Amino acid sequence: MERCPGRAQFGAAAAQRGGAGRDGRSCCWRHLQEIPASDSNVSTSFTWSWDPTKTSELLSGMGVSVLKKEKLGSENTPQELLVSLYPPQKRQKVKEKDKDFVIARRPRLLREPESGISWDALPDELLLGIFAYLPLTDLLKVSQICKRWQRLAFDESLWQTLDLTGKNLLPGVIGQLLPVGVTVFRCPRSCIGKPLFKNNRPLRVQHMDMSNCTINVADLHTILCRCDQLQNLSLEGLVLSDDVIRSIAQNSSLVRLNLSGCSEFSAEALEMMLISCSGLEELNLSWCDFTTDHIKAAVNHISTNVTQLNFSGYRQNLHISDIKTLVTRCPYLIELDLSDSAMLKPECFQYFHQLICLQHLSLSRCYQISPADLLELGEIPTLKTLQAFGIVTDNSLQLLKETLPHIKINCSHFTTIARPTVGSKKNKEIWGIKCRLTLRNPSGL
Repeated sequence: MERCPGRAQFGAAAAQRGGAGRDGRSCCWRHLQEIPASDSNVSTSFTWSWDPTKTSELLSGMGVSVLKKEKLGSENTPQELLVSLYPPQKRQKVKEKDKDFVIARRPRLLREPESGISWDALPDELLLGIFAYLPLTDLLKVSQICKRWQRLAFDESLWQTLDLTGKNLLPGVIGQLLPVGVTVFRCPRSCIGKPLFKNNRPLRVQHMDMSNCTINVADLHTILCRCDQLQNLSLEGLVLSDDVIRSIAQNSSLVRLNLSGCSEFSAEALEMMLISCSGLEELNLSWCDFTTDHIKAAVNHISTNVTQLNFSGYRQNLHISDIKTLVTRCPYLIELDLSDSAMLKPECFQYFHQLICLQHLSLSRCYQISPADLLELGEIPTLKTLQAFGIVTDNSLQLLKETLPHIKINCSHFTTIARPTVGSKKNKEIWGIKCRLTLRNPSGL
C-alpha cells in the first residue's frame, strides 16, 4: 500500500507533543492506515445510514426500553378516548448491574365527580330552611363563611325571636342584631353596652323585656326611640327619664306595660304617656318613686280599657279618694292589686262593689283593714281570690276560709300583672311566646 504523504507531518507533530508513548503511536498508526490517500482510486464520499432494526438492540444495551408508537396521535386525542382504547402500559424494567432504569408513560388520572350536591348549588330557600334549625352561636359562625351565607344568616325570617337573658352585651351588639328583623326581644338582667345603631330606621320589635338590666339611660332612650310597634314592654327596676317615657308614648298599640320599681320621670310625662297609650289592658305601676302628683296623674288618666292593674306600694300617697276616681274611670277591672297601701280603710270597700267584673283583689299589708272587715268582700259575687298577707293570722285565716269557702285566700304571694315571665326561672317564654334564638353558654356577645 502506498504511504500517506501526511504521515511524516503527523509523526513530527506527535513528537513535538512529547506526551505520547510507543503504544499511542502504534494505535494512531493503525487508524491512519485505514484512511485512503487523496490520490488513490478509493471513493472518499461518505453517506450516513442506519438500520432501524438495530435501534432496540442499541437501546437495550444502554438500559433503555423502547416506547411503542401509539396507533392514534395522542397529542390531539381526548384522554378519555386514549384510556378506553389503550389501557396504561405496564412498566418495563431493564436490570443491569443491579440497577433499575425505567421509562414509562404515566396516564393522566381522571378526577371523578364528587357524589351529592354542592352547597353552592342549593337555592336560598333551602339554605334558609337549614339555617332555621341552627342555634344562635352556630348561626353567627356560618355567617362568616362567605358573603352569600352572611346575607342568608341575617335574613329577617331567622331573627324573629331573640333571647339574651343575663348576658354581657358588648357595645354594638344591640345595634347590629335588633335591626335584622327581631320582633320578640328578651334580655332581662343583662349588661347592655352602647347600641351603636348604623341608621335611624325604626325597629320592628313588638315584645320587649329589659327588666332589671344594667344600661345607661341615654342608651335605653336610643333603643326605645326607634320602637313604635310595641305591644308588650317591661322595664321593671330601671331608671328612666322623661325622654324614655315620651318614647314609650309613641307606641299607641301598647297592650301590656310593666314599669314596676321605675324612677326618675315626672308626673307630666306619665300623664302624657297614659293619654297616648289608650289601648292598655295590663298596667303595672307598683313601687315607683311616685309623689302625690304622680298618683293623681295616674288615676285620672289610666286607660278605661285596663282590666288588670297593679298599683301597690304607695303607703302614704294612695288615699280613698284616689280609689273612687280609679274605680269610676276603670269599671271593668278584673284584677286589682293595692297591697302595701297603709292609708286604705274599710270605707273603700263600697267602691270595690262597683267593679262588676272583679275576680282577683290584693290588699296585703293594708294594716288599717282588720280580718273582720274582710268578710264584707264575700258579698262581691264575682270575687275568686283574695290576698291579705300581713292582715290575718293563721287562726283568723282558717276561720276566714271557712266563712268564705267560694274565695281562695292567700293563695299567691306575687302578682303576674303585665309581667313577661311567670312561674319558675326555667320558663323561657315572654308573654307566652317562646324565643328560638338564645345563648346557652354563660359568655357574652
